[in-house]
Amino acid sequence: MGFTAAGALSAPESEKLFGRAQESLVGGVDSPVRSFRSVGGTPRFVVRGNGATLWDADGRRYLDFCMSWGALVLGHANPSVVRAVRSAAGRGMSFGAATESEVRLAEEVKRRFPSIDLLRFVNSGTEATMSAVRVARGFTGRDKIVMFEGAYHGHADALLVKAGSGLAAATLPGSAGVPDNAVRDTLLAQYNDLASVEGLFRTYGDQIAAVLVEPIAGNMGVVPPGPDFLEGLRRMTREFGSLLVFDEVITGFRVAPGGAQEKYGVAADVTCLGKILGHGMPLGAYGGRRDILGMVAPLGPVYQAGTLAGNPMAMAAGQATMSQLRPSLYASLEKRSAQLETGLRDAADDADMEVQVPRVGSMMGIFFGPEPVRNFRDAQAMNKTTYGRFFWALLKGGVYFPPAPFESFFLSSSHRGPEVERTIEAAAAALREVRNS
Repeated sequence: MGFTAAGALSAPESEKLFGRAQESLVGGVDSPVRSFRSVGGTPRFVVRGNGATLWDADGRRYLDFCMSWGALVLGHANPSVVRAVRSAAGRGMSFGAATESEVRLAEEVKRRFPSIDLLRFVNSGTEATMSAVRVARGFTGRDKIVMFEGAYHGHADALLVKAGSGLAAATLPGSAGVPDNAVRDTLLAQYNDLASVEGLFRTYGDQIAAVLVEPIAGNMGVVPPGPDFLEGLRRMTREFGSLLVFDEVITGFRVAPGGAQEKYGVAADVTCLGKILGHGMPLGAYGGRRDILGMVAPLGPVYQAGTLAGNPMAMAAGQATMSQLRPSLYASLEKRSAQLETGLRDAADDADMEVQVPRVGSMMGIFFGPEPVRNFRDAQAMNKTTYGRFFWALLKGGVYFPPAPFESFFLSSSHRGPEVERTIEAAAAALREVRNS
């Protein structure tokens, strides 16, 4: 099986499907990163997933480390989750009315996040962050928010400013169609740079409603918080009467049962959740202190609603997932993730390549460059072309990493020791191929 001119392994069925898709779907995809434009070549059309494995339309099998962008902590088609969703669907797929399953899942979330007194389920991480910002503004009576270059908090207008994830991969600073006044009150700081945040508070302190932050940056690759960074944000927001909003859409239930707040011991005023919460179903949530969430209708004047929010299938998937998030699962994830991190570092050393492999729990990144990455500017300086070559060499070896250089990759409970060893061997071969290309 040879490579095409674009450096991609030929895939006749995926190529045929992509041609058809471009006649009906924008760019042939429903989310830009799926188009493979960051790495070149034809996107793979997936037909099935089981455990740690994906199969594409051409019958090729891959070890998957994208895991639906981190949502599948239990792997593809987890039997307990599948049974729960099927059972719920048989009783009714949507009611637009209150159900006991919403109450049960909300109670499970609160047990893991002590900072949450009240929460509201929504349909996506984007809805969660958008709503959290609205609540913060309504609670404080202020308009400005602080966020960080290279972060991605969904595609709400006010949050599309020098964003990471797909926007960064496409080299877009923002988005057309977002009017200037929509981002007028969005202030940008540098991740891991408290001085940049302090400067904004000195100038706009009495106007800042909230600081919105990924406690572990996951949309510029994986960038862990530096010493005292989160604590510094907590201190400043309290000093100036602003709210601290943690976007734990990726980190929630991923790096610890109680997310980054449990891991780092810093409590947020408002928390945004998604990904693992629905384990592949469209589900998100935002929650926080009772006095803050009490601002949301029907209790208060901040309006937010959704017909499909809390739908029975998503609630069933969430409950089935929560029941499996035990300490033993996180211990296993840590063991296998450390095994992969060490293997990738050793493979890079053997290939005489400068590679950074940041990791927090089962959340990992890879940067081709000589220095550790602390913020978005550092991430942008890494070699993105080399990542594209590495991606295709890995794919040829049967390993599926994210098809973009600014994304995180993830392990699930289905990634056992043998799968990790196979991945390390494939990565070693891919790095040698990249070095010699």
